[in-house]
Amino acid sequence: MKKAVMLGGGRAGVVTVPDPCPKEDWALVKVHVAPMCAEYKAYQAGDAGDGFGHEAAGEVVAVAQPCGVSVGDRVVVMPLYPCGRCPLCRAGEYIHCEHPYDFAAFTGAPDGWATMAQYVLKPAWLLPKIPDDLSYEHAAMACCGLGPTFGACDRMAVSTFDTVLITGMGPVGLGGVINARYRGARVLAVEAHPWRAERARRLGAEAVIDPRREDALRQILDLTGGVGVDKAIDCAGVPAAHRLCIDATRRQGQVAFVGECLEQTPVRVSPDLIRKGLTLHGVWHYNLARVPAIMQVIRASRAALDLLISHTFPLDRVEDAWRLQASGECAKVLLKPWE
Repeated sequence: MKKAVMLGGGRAGVVTVPDPCPKEDWALVKVHVAPMCAEYKAYQAGDAGDGFGHEAAGEVVAVAQPCGVSVGDRVVVMPLYPCGRCPLCRAGEYIHCEHPYDFAAFTGAPDGWATMAQYVLKPAWLLPKIPDDLSYEHAAMACCGLGPTFGACDRMAVSTFDTVLITGMGPVGLGGVINARYRGARVLAVEAHPWRAERARRLGAEAVIDPRREDALRQILDLTGGVGVDKAIDCAGVPAAHRLCIDATRRQGQVAFVGECLEQTPVRVSPDLIRKGLTLHGVWHYNLARVPAIMQVIRASRAALDLLISHTFPLDRVEDAWRLQASGECAKVLLKPWE
């Protein structure tokens, strides 16, 4: 099969490796669509690597034994390789599993786990079936396109009564606009990049605030009668955005942190948590039992998803795709491994 690689120094391409083989209750999926996430940051840094991608939608083409899927099933490929046996996995919170598989040790092969490839191996229970009326492209948004902010909206019970602030209008943040608008919420977005700010408006954000402005917080407070937003979702993954979410949220409001961040964010226990009464959430994904609900969001949001999916590339143009992502002038970018 073919798979995407980074060659270092800002170069990327495609190599051919042996096709993976299913084992036990793992199935082989032919990848029709591989959404691209934050892998471009390694490309931007000039790194090299030979396994990229953690989300996909495709068709089951082989199984080793009877399992939860059959050959011909159209499926979403959920991220990671959790054990499937621990309490977290059994409760649907597999994303937090502390005992994941060692892929190479289990399969006996180094390839088959990355989704920016023609095939991927996955435990059958992590392959929810795609409803017949949904395309591979739209269904693939059940991973990182809509998944993290769907989980945040679920956790905070976002509703039509809420004003929701979303910081960072990359693909995940734009997906957050779709999720919040689906639930009827009023959305205020924060973004400096003109292309992404405009896309947020087209998806239904009432206002887009430039975080570089000194009065960004005041603008948000003015838009909420001086009270602050009911709920906030950070998708920017930087301390300044974290603080803006905390400072712009009303007393007894809620803030969900979705964007990955390794830097330290100052959180003041007394003024932020005790006196203001905020509830802070760390959200990575959503409970597996909620797959039918996210498929409902996808079904009702097809026009919006056509805006969220801004570009599509064949696998052999992965370098062009990563270069585009690095420019910021895109939303969710898809790879098509068989084109």
